[in-house]
Amino acid sequence: MSDQTLLTTTVGSFGKPEYLQKARNAFARGKLARAELEGLERKATTEWIRIQEKLDLDILVDGEMYRGDMVAHFAELLEGYTEGGLVRAYGNRYYHKPIISGAIRRPQPMTVDWWKFAQSLTDRPVKGMLTGPYTMLDWSYNEAYPTRREAALALAEVIREEAEDLDRAGAKYIQIDEPAIHARPEELPIAIEAMAIVTQNLKAKTISHICYGDFAAIYPGVLELPVDQLDLAMVNYEYKYLDLFEKDPFTREMAIGIVDVHKHELETVEEAAEGIRKGLKYVPADKLLPHPDCGLKTRPVEESIAKCRVVVEAAKLVRAELAKKAVPA
Repeated sequence: MSDQTLLTTTVGSFGKPEYLQKARNAFARGKLARAELEGLERKATTEWIRIQEKLDLDILVDGEMYRGDMVAHFAELLEGYTEGGLVRAYGNRYYHKPIISGAIRRPQPMTVDWWKFAQSLTDRPVKGMLTGPYTMLDWSYNEAYPTRREAALALAEVIREEAEDLDRAGAKYIQIDEPAIHARPEELPIAIEAMAIVTQNLKAKTISHICYGDFAAIYPGVLELPVDQLDLAMVNYEYKYLDLFEKDPFTREMAIGIVDVHKHELETVEEAAEGIRKGLKYVPADKLLPHPDCGLKTRPVEESIAKCRVVVEAAKLVRAELAKKAVPA
């Protein structure tokens, strides 16, 4: 593992191995028992923990082997949701857009057992991974609450319960993803208010992944989002959003995307290292975390591994450069 500079991580998801894809399809058709599926999901989770350790990533994830879509997964586990029709998410991937049809409640913890299992496999920290209340709202149909704000705050309460359970279980990092936060810039105050409910009692370091979209439309207001770290896709935009920090300095830790997960081509270590150097102009090394710029579930397993290897090697390269500069002449 590295020292506490340029800690490497990933956004959360990895590609599912072929045996698990087949099992999930068989389960959906009623051809496989849930216990068998969960056994294979645990097997794949274990494999991904071992891969991340071998790659020498610093902060690990469980890989989300037990999830499909990041909103539909939680909607299936919450009371007050019903399943909607199929909508296209990205590429040729579709999901059932959930409908908020009643009062939102959390019958039981949704991710805690999976986090405990993943953390039991490694001495390195594993992030707790949740979808934020604003994204849960924006990627659902609201038919139960009078306003979008009321729906977002109701969702914030159940996600707060989950986050607090992860915190009590010992999670050192809890990521609450808000990829929809720039969909309606005028609703940024709602996202901030909802996140304040989620994070208000947490001792863990909190993170929010912002993902693709018009980041300029919500900056610098997004700095009011009450989390310790913002996780930003940068390489896909050729790092142009870093320019925003010239006028309004960035005041959070930043997880910076330095490899593009939406293309098959593999970046060189030097290309990725240059992305880190760009980020260091605005964020110190102990607050800058290199990683792929989004989840890797769209990439085949071997591509996911190769992208992560580039991230780790780029961070090691720049760490060595920083160490050399720190040595007195």
